[in-house]
Amino acid sequence: MKIVHFSDTHLGFSDLDIINDEGINQREADFYKAFDDIIDEIINLNPDYIIHTGDLFHRSSPSNRAISYALKKFTILNDLNIPIILIAGNHSTPRTNYSLPILSIFDNFKNVYCAYSSKYEMFEFDNIIFHALPHLNDENKIYEELEKIEKNINKNKKNIMMLHCSVGASYLMSEFGEFVYPHDKEYLFDKMDYVALGHWHGFSSVKSYENVFYSGSSERTSLNDKRSNKGFIYFDLSKDDLIVDFKQIKIRDFVSYEIDANELFIKLEELSYLNLKDSIVQITIKNLNALDSINISNKQIKSYFSSSLYVVVKREFISTNSTTIEDIQAVSLKEYFTDFLKDNSLEDEFSRLKLKSDELFDKYEDNIDDTI
Repeated sequence: MKIVHFSDTHLGFSDLDIINDEGINQREADFYKAFDDIIDEIINLNPDYIIHTGDLFHRSSPSNRAISYALKKFTILNDLNIPIILIAGNHSTPRTNYSLPILSIFDNFKNVYCAYSSKYEMFEFDNIIFHALPHLNDENKIYEELEKIEKNINKNKKNIMMLHCSVGASYLMSEFGEFVYPHDKEYLFDKMDYVALGHWHGFSSVKSYENVFYSGSSERTSLNDKRSNKGFIYFDLSKDDLIVDFKQIKIRDFVSYEIDANELFIKLEELSYLNLKDSIVQITIKNLNALDSINISNKQIKSYFSSSLYVVVKREFISTNSTTIEDIQAVSLKEYFTDFLKDNSLEDEFSRLKLKSDELFDKYEDNIDDTI
């Protein structure tokens, strides 16, 4: 019995404010490509079941493009006549009861089974049961729902548990609405043949359990995520021992370099000869002082990476008690304002506001550069 487990595809995600030749945000297109690659792999593998453990979409009210894309791809999967089981994650679960859950768009698909109503649902087949627990807006319901799972375990069939949460604080994503699976209920894992997890964006086995896995996300939703192990899990329950195979897909390259301020332009010249075409590049300048930083523009640094998709410049300053308020404002107002937005806006608002503020700061900096 072979099963594909993937998760956190975040369809509709976009950032960096870059539009491709088709008029689509380039990062949004990257997420569609990652999904395409997984679908192609699924068709080639022809598994017995397909499971997705949450955050199919990046938002509970995704764009028309994201919805249209998902319907098209799930029509292809549905035509394979393979059961597909999905649960809602925190990103795709409405915060109120007044909004219809987005996964309801699959209600009329013959082979698609969705748990999205903030409660446990059981999907039973000839030789296997999927115990599907979607994201819960009310954490207080978790014990009640887990008791239902325990009562429905059938020792004569394979049992798969599907969750979208953190199993321990190590797997928290620092997002609104996420919650930690209760430690005192982890004994349920031992009663399962496989526990399929979503929420954490890296492929990972959990703690000492040999049957509990995060499949990870299909792409990066943050430049702080430097992992390249994006893909899905292909596992086999037909033998006595669980066989888990992680299938990695190719995503856009992300490279990060730390450069001492005293060697900045020497190192940048060396990096300019590397093949970084279409990649996202992050340059961290270390040991900067305030006055030197003023004379180093982001535009100047980005000129060394003309073939790259996007260049992020971070600055780390030498700690000194003599730094004045004027120095801080001159060199790090953008970072200061970003931190202010993060602390004073909701998650959904933050991405939009940060995108706009970055655009305005970059325009300001470019204008300053042009006058120098």
